[in-house]
Parts: sequence; C-alpha cells; structure tokens
Amino acid sequence: MKAIIQRVMNANVSVNGEVVSSIGQGACILIGICNNDNSKDMEYMARKILSIKLFDDENEKKWKKSIVDKDFEILCVSQFTLYNTWKGNKPDFHHAMPSQESKEFYDKFIQLLRNSYKPEKVKDGVFGAYMQVALQNDGPVTLEIESPLQIEKGIKKTKPLKSAEVEDNADR
Repeated sequence: MKAIIQRVMNANVSVNGEVVSSIGQGACILIGICNNDNSKDMEYMARKILSIKLFDDENEKKWKKSIVDKDFEILCVSQFTLYNTWKGNKPDFHHAMPSQESKEFYDKFIQLLRNSYKPEKVKDGVFGAYMQVALQNDGPVTLEIESPLQIEKGIKKTKPLKSAEVEDNADR
C-alpha cells in the first residue's frame, strides 16, 4: 500500500458536482493499493497514518502531535494511479490491485481506520467514481509512505526485471 498524506486546513470530495465528504483540519490521504497487498500491509498503513507526527504541539514545537493527538479528521480517497509504471509516455497500472478486489480491500481499510480511531472522524470518497478533490494544504505539507512489505516484495516504479535478471541478482 502507498499513501500520499497532505496536512490540510480543510478538504472535500465531490462527485458530479455534489460534495460527498468533507473535513475540517486534519489530513487528506490518497490511498493506492498494490495487486499483492494483504492484511499486514493494511494494518501497517492504518497504524502509521494514525500515529505519524504531522502537527505542532501546544508550545508550537514542530512534528510533535498526530491526527489522533489533535482529534483531527481524515479524508481518504482511493487512487489506483499511485501504482503506475511507464510505457514510454503512457502510464500503465498493472501493479494496482484489480477494481473489484481493491474495492473490498479499501472498504476493509477504511473500516480498520474507523475502528482504530473515531468512526465519525474518518471520511472517504466514492470508490471508483470520477471525483474532484479540493483542499487547502496546511504548510504545505505532503508526505508519502509505503508499506515496508511492498518494499521487501520489490514493487518498483520501473519495469519489472526479466527472469534471467532476477536469477543474476539472486546470486549477489
């Protein structure tokens, strides 16, 4: 899994011109799901999102408080394009989890976030819809995290190695 986290003053998601979710201060998070993500990836990302230190403390010390510490909100938006590779100038999304499978995975992830925090503080867009995301970035602060399990699995933004290259690399 991959997440692009934007610290925001406010954010909202619209579908067909209608706002379907909105938050005040907190984080707008774009969520990418890889085709080999599993429950361990999901648990890691939920734990990390809820615990990362994005905000100042009461003494204005930077990077001291989490979303949970500040009782802020989260707006998650599914975004399969985070797992793109390039074929020339055209994006290719073969590393992204297929739509039906990823919808179930994403719904479980959102439920895990809600169960781990406060359900009313975790909002999301409409999975698979054409959405417009509006936000007022705070800082601006934009960070990327990826499940370490994906890094161990070798998912990269470059084209996959051929089997002969994999065998050569195994010997190193």
